[in-house]
Amino acid sequence: MLTPNLSVNAQGHLCIGGADCVTLAEQHGTPLYVMDENMIRQNCRSYQDVLNSECSSGGLICYASKAFSCKEIYRIVDSEGLGTDVVSGGELYTALKAGMPAEKIVFHGNSKSNNELEFAVQSGVGRIVCDNLPELARLNAVAAAQGKVVSVMLRVKPGIDAHTHDFIQTGKIDSKFGFALETGEAEEAVLAATGYANLKLVGLHCHIGSQILDTEPFAEAARVMVRFMDSLREKHAIVLPELNLGGGPGIKYIEADDPKPFGEVIRAILKAMHETCVTLSYPEPFVLFEPGRSIVGGAGLTLYTVMAKKQIPNVRTYVLVDGGMNDNPRYALYQAEYTAVCANRADQPQTERVTLGGKCCESGDLLGENMPLQAVEPDDIVAVLTTGAYNYSMASHYNRNPNAEVVMVADGEPRTIIRRESYEDIIRNDV
Repeated sequence: MLTPNLSVNAQGHLCIGGADCVTLAEQHGTPLYVMDENMIRQNCRSYQDVLNSECSSGGLICYASKAFSCKEIYRIVDSEGLGTDVVSGGELYTALKAGMPAEKIVFHGNSKSNNELEFAVQSGVGRIVCDNLPELARLNAVAAAQGKVVSVMLRVKPGIDAHTHDFIQTGKIDSKFGFALETGEAEEAVLAATGYANLKLVGLHCHIGSQILDTEPFAEAARVMVRFMDSLREKHAIVLPELNLGGGPGIKYIEADDPKPFGEVIRAILKAMHETCVTLSYPEPFVLFEPGRSIVGGAGLTLYTVMAKKQIPNVRTYVLVDGGMNDNPRYALYQAEYTAVCANRADQPQTERVTLGGKCCESGDLLGENMPLQAVEPDDIVAVLTTGAYNYSMASHYNRNPNAEVVMVADGEPRTIIRRESYEDIIRNDV
């Protein structure tokens, strides 16, 4: 199976975390997101254990909640000792309502509104990552109006080619995020930030991209960032105590993917950071990491009911399901690859190649093309694997389709953590 939390039971049904997917579909309906709590907790610990054992300068793992945000996931990662990063007022509000300590929240975003900045400052968010010079000025004014001094970090583009899809590379000079090193923009931002009375510059942040399957891009980013921090010390006597190296470790979406173990990724980063600090005699910073996809992605799948099958001779076979780009837009956006399994025929060979199509009124509403699948018929249950990240969080109401339910499984026992929306929910804010 693609991930270790998946299995096939005696009935030939796909199981996740010990729960029968066919039974889950019968009890909760489809489309249905299913998450495995034990795997999420195991992933949290794989990061936390390495950080605790191998980072002498201290650090914090912050779950990147843009991958999947709801009250229950914040409760889980908080109970595992993690902080979180948020990128909107809505994510911040949800995290606080779930009981996440404000001081363990990092607030990101390249275009935060004044209302969001006011909310963050009022809430006592631990760190606000600033992305541009106007935001620094606006944040200083907000903090001054509330009589507070706010801890800030600056997002820097380290110029690393992360060997991932262009849409999810964020560390290159041509990116809407952050300050570029090559142009002197990052140095200018550091000097600007230190000049504001109500801002306390505590460190730098970088994030080179997502779904990165190698360790070297992360290690090189750490080297680049430490060298920049050292240059600030040499030129301006500025010593920053913290370094946030973002997230981005890849996961297994298809059999060909070969991601490195999460612990190996963190070890490589810490090794590169330590060696560079030793070479430059720079004090090792408190380090933050922000994994998201790698914590929840492989722990989730989505269940659909097959509504129809269309065989176009010498062209393709469409398998049409009761969901689509409204609950998973990633294939439509950038042809993200997935693995599919017929949940009620999981013990049978995948003898067909199909295009998995959705219900939305768009020709591009596909979940995948040329996908291996068992010979399915209407009313079968299809599971699309590895959908725990950037599926529910990117869902839309296109065609006024309600958002699907989310079920969390722990030791084979399911519980609803996000209720299925009704048609009444869809029109709730209509006037």
